[in-house]
Amino acid sequence: MGAIRGAVVAVAAAGLLSGCGLGAGAAPQGVKLTVTREFGSVEVHHSGALQVRGQETAMSLLMRNYAVQTQFGGGFVQSIDGLSGGTHDGAPVAWFYFVNGIEAPKGAAATTVPAGSRVWWDLRDWSATENVAAVVGSFPQPFLSGYQGKRLPVRVECTAEATTACGTVSSKLEHYGVPAAIGGVASGELPDTLRVLVGTDAALSTEGVIRSLAEGPHASGVYAHLSGGTLTALRPSGAPATQFGAGTGLIAAVSQDFNGPPAWVITGTDLAGVERAANALGESSLRNHFAVAVPADGGVVALPEVG
Repeated sequence: MGAIRGAVVAVAAAGLLSGCGLGAGAAPQGVKLTVTREFGSVEVHHSGALQVRGQETAMSLLMRNYAVQTQFGGGFVQSIDGLSGGTHDGAPVAWFYFVNGIEAPKGAAATTVPAGSRVWWDLRDWSATENVAAVVGSFPQPFLSGYQGKRLPVRVECTAEATTACGTVSSKLEHYGVPAAIGGVASGELPDTLRVLVGTDAALSTEGVIRSLAEGPHASGVYAHLSGGTLTALRPSGAPATQFGAGTGLIAAVSQDFNGPPAWVITGTDLAGVERAANALGESSLRNHFAVAVPADGGVVALPEVG
């Protein structure tokens, strides 16, 4: 399935034709569905209330609420409300989807939608990378409902100099009803734990997820290059856009292992940047963004930089 793994939908033909869920039963409560293009920069609006029935899958929920066309015998979502994958301006584009901010490891028809889930479909350029394993734009998910239908413990891991930022992150999570353990940076991955790493990129340099940020989106899935006290925002193609210096923060979600939950990073070019990122952690600041830079002059910059 290679090139557009995230867009592949392994579905039975009958399921495609009917748009049915998994079967009868009470509709999951608190479900949200977002459809966007260009890395969340443009929302494809849905008229009327969201329709949720029975035991929904990511595919049935989409088909119940939008006009969907498939391709290759139902193997791919080709278009949603007339917006099609293929090639735009010479770049390959396709539909990808996330559940609670995590790229689902299964086809949309095999991915159930538990109560409280946030399902997000985005039509994006995948020339720089096909693999964006996690995004921040569904916050406070995945912290509320977890990963693949299972709520996971949350651990905020802080470097010694990031005490203030660490407290801010913990308070922000508590505001959204997310209890979190706080401690130093663990050595290696913690199975079945949502990790939030807080500290400068230099202080967290031994962490694999931080090292991947120095290598660009093909390694991290994040459209930024963070290294040597500078943060370079990238375009969808992976080309450099804007370079930010001292005092710049970054909020991103990075895969630790394709089969496991992502790690979130609250980091920056220096300690001031880390604290700036910690203060920006919130639903309104992160909504529909893959990742964000938080420059010294204020506000947030969506990553990648589109346009």
